[in-house]
Amino acid sequence: MSAIPEVSLKAVAALFLERQHLKRPRARSLSPRRLVQFVEAVGGLQLDSINVIERAHYLTLFSRFGPYDRERLDRLVYRRRLLFDYWAHAACLVSRGDLAGWRRAMLDYSVTSRGWVTWLQKNEPILRQVEAELRAGGPLGSADFGEGKSGGAAGWWNWKPTTHALDYLWMTGTTLVHSRRHFHKRYHLAERVLPEIATVSPPDSEEFQRWRIRRSLLAMGAATETDLRLYLTFPRTPATVRRRALDSMRKSGEVVELRVRSAATRAAGATRWYALAADLPALARAGRRGVASTGTTLLSPFDSFLWHRDRTRKLFGFDYTLEVYTPGHKRVHGYYSLPILHDGQLVGRVDAKNHRATRLLELVHVHLEPWAVTHGEPPAAGWGNVTAAAVISGLGEAVGALATFTGAERIRVKRVTPAKRSREVKQASERGAVSRGA
Repeated sequence: MSAIPEVSLKAVAALFLERQHLKRPRARSLSPRRLVQFVEAVGGLQLDSINVIERAHYLTLFSRFGPYDRERLDRLVYRRRLLFDYWAHAACLVSRGDLAGWRRAMLDYSVTSRGWVTWLQKNEPILRQVEAELRAGGPLGSADFGEGKSGGAAGWWNWKPTTHALDYLWMTGTTLVHSRRHFHKRYHLAERVLPEIATVSPPDSEEFQRWRIRRSLLAMGAATETDLRLYLTFPRTPATVRRRALDSMRKSGEVVELRVRSAATRAAGATRWYALAADLPALARAGRRGVASTGTTLLSPFDSFLWHRDRTRKLFGFDYTLEVYTPGHKRVHGYYSLPILHDGQLVGRVDAKNHRATRLLELVHVHLEPWAVTHGEPPAAGWGNVTAAAVISGLGEAVGALATFTGAERIRVKRVTPAKRSREVKQASERGAVSRGA
């Protein structure tokens, strides 16, 4: 029986940064080829309606490529159709090159999900009516159908019947998102959005499970079974089905089990980790790196780098919670805080707000991790101590880039933790604004 390979936590963290295109954040400009490469590498670009600073998918791309033309991105997605809307982790933009895989998810979409069985029994005529209207006059969105809401509690069950129908037709691949108007989806028949959907050959259901594990491992470099469950979360899969697919990949030699050495104890933990056998050399190289990432950037709360928050804690010693849904008086870091990535370390977070009318980017609360401003040891995987001066300088430059991206002409810092760093953070932010012309 062959020995189980052993790698360091640093190796896993360094390869994760590389696979998430964070080895040199904001060092390259966005191009059509780089857009597709990034989305295929991480598995999906998550969408979200919160617009305090910018939409989540815009921010995720900003983290890698710096300021870019959002209208050009929209054209690449909804005119050139390099990406299309579907569910991967949650609602995402996924690569057109991955259509065959996601086509299987559409065909296998379970009618038991969200109570579809009962709804379909009662509303089959509405479903056929919506499909006919799309065929005759699409693209159409929910607002193009006039009947009122169904009443009752807020949420999915309060949608009007045609909105349910549009959602079901999309999830099952009869339709696709043709375009968006003020972020609201407008649907058309799938073959009129991506003509090849009629002839693409999807994998069978068992191969789809292996494909999804393969894509997740490529995106993470190495992962636990929990990481695999919580990275590409759609479609929900019973643990037995996922384990059967993972076991078949191990038996074929495509996947290998790993032991990961703890940064603190230098000993391998009991948790089972997995990697593609082809990635063992990449993990070895990552473990030898003196520096895993160079530069500073701000991450969206919905960034694929943060999809599994416990993984972030294990690898980087960084506890992150999106506090949008936390009552105001209970928030610790703010409504919509952006983690700060500096030279491969998560060194703090910025709760920011974009005041569009006054062209002001407000940093409501800048919170720097205590170890990052006291020349302390990184709490998990690390590549040497960071200095407060370097962290704050990098933050100022990243904030200046964000101001440029959002169209802000001024930056205002309201609160800093620790308070004794307030003056330095404000000065760095002002320098960043000047250097970027904000």
